[in-house]
Amino acid sequence: MTQLVALVTGATEGIGRATALALGKAGYAVGVTARTAAKVTALEAELSGLGITATGFPADVSSPEQVRAMLEHVSARLGTPDVLVNNAGIAIAKPFAEMTLEEWDRTFATNVRSLYLVTHGVLPAMRQRGRGDIVNIASIAGKHGVQNAAAYSASKHAVMGFSRSLMLEVRKEGIRVIAVCPGSVDTPLMRNSPQFSPNWDRILKPEDVAATIVGALALPARAMVNEIELRPANP
Repeated sequence: MTQLVALVTGATEGIGRATALALGKAGYAVGVTARTAAKVTALEAELSGLGITATGFPADVSSPEQVRAMLEHVSARLGTPDVLVNNAGIAIAKPFAEMTLEEWDRTFATNVRSLYLVTHGVLPAMRQRGRGDIVNIASIAGKHGVQNAAAYSASKHAVMGFSRSLMLEVRKEGIRVIAVCPGSVDTPLMRNSPQFSPNWDRILKPEDVAATIVGALALPARAMVNEIELRPANP
């Protein structure tokens, strides 16, 4: 059987890194991308050192040209992705009145524009094969407002709307779309947002989200979980 290929965006930290490792250990060949070239190179080496077939390519996934180059690289070395994990995201946590237009636009470019670019790039091959999985990392903030995080919350609401609509559009073609909505996760994104001060010992770890994704992908092709809300058991 031909090895399945997974592509993970925002792959060098947090949920993305944990997911890339989990998918590789589950038998996937893994393509990884993020903005910082040195971190992408280090992750590719780490995956390869574990015996995982992997390739990395640095890219800003809000850039059409960089996304195109990244997809060409991954497809040439591993094949077109069977699984896409749209994980790249940023959070700028501050009161709305203090948020600049540049910060608002940067949030939507990374968290929403990238969904269009990367998904639009991988979808044709999935349709041709008649199968595929698209996993979009949303957030509990994409279902409920979060104080002092208007841009982040609005962008994750957009991720949810995109995921639900695309699911209805492509499910009859054998393509599953899964929106994953984690609660508090111990990631650099959260630790770099001083407004959040959870109990770090009790909130989710990136590996918890990664395990959930791998489990959802392992379902029989006839079954689909289109939305997963994952919370800490005892925050």
